[in-house]
Amino acid sequence: MALFAIHFTSWGWGQTGHRVVGEIAWQHLTRKAKKNVKRVLQDESLAMCANYMDFIKSDSTYDSLSPWHYCTILDGEKSAAHPEEGDVILAILQYTTELEKGKYSVDEAFALKCLVHLVGDIHQPLHVGNGTDRGGNDVKLEFFYEKTNLHRIWDSGLIDHQQLSYGDYTAWVMSWAVNKNVDTIVSWYDKSVHIWAKESRAMHPLVYNYPADGKLGYRYNYDCIAALNQRLLQAGLRLAELLNKIYA
Repeated sequence: MALFAIHFTSWGWGQTGHRVVGEIAWQHLTRKAKKNVKRVLQDESLAMCANYMDFIKSDSTYDSLSPWHYCTILDGEKSAAHPEEGDVILAILQYTTELEKGKYSVDEAFALKCLVHLVGDIHQPLHVGNGTDRGGNDVKLEFFYEKTNLHRIWDSGLIDHQQLSYGDYTAWVMSWAVNKNVDTIVSWYDKSVHIWAKESRAMHPLVYNYPADGKLGYRYNYDCIAALNQRLLQAGLRLAELLNKIYA
């Protein structure tokens, strides 16, 4: 577990994906929640702050937060075994509590920016790892003839392949959501962070269903993009749900 925690490369959804999550959340905030988010972030939007927790990786002051981007559910286990250094589940619970109680380890803006990022992270299927391949980082593949790995494909490869700005991608996901059954979308709400993690882990059969030669292209994109978009949508809606409760 220690080796997995130290060397796990975790960039969440990549810049576009995290911004999509932030923008979806913004579009679903109550008026009061929007007012408070603006108060905290001032001139920065939820979309633009969504990558903050990745940006601060360049500052060694925050090295202890690296394991907070992901968690591990081993094969055959029903839930994550939280390591001493923490994980994404515990981090989301911590920052949610800080924002609810107004008592911060750093300050309100830091807690909010981290929460925005981490809700995105836990909805990326490979940020809930199996404990054997560093969240897919060790799975070396080709994606449209470029050498990469499975984790990076889900972080950014599939999203970037669509060649959309985060605004256009958000509009695409939201228009796609219109065709979803309302009861299905309602069922996504009021679920614990532990359920979010289990959902990501349950996607592994799809995520790891790649050809034996390791060369991925249009077929893999076709098979996976709807599921990926659903996770972005779920992350955005659930982030909005959290912030609407915090700033009620």
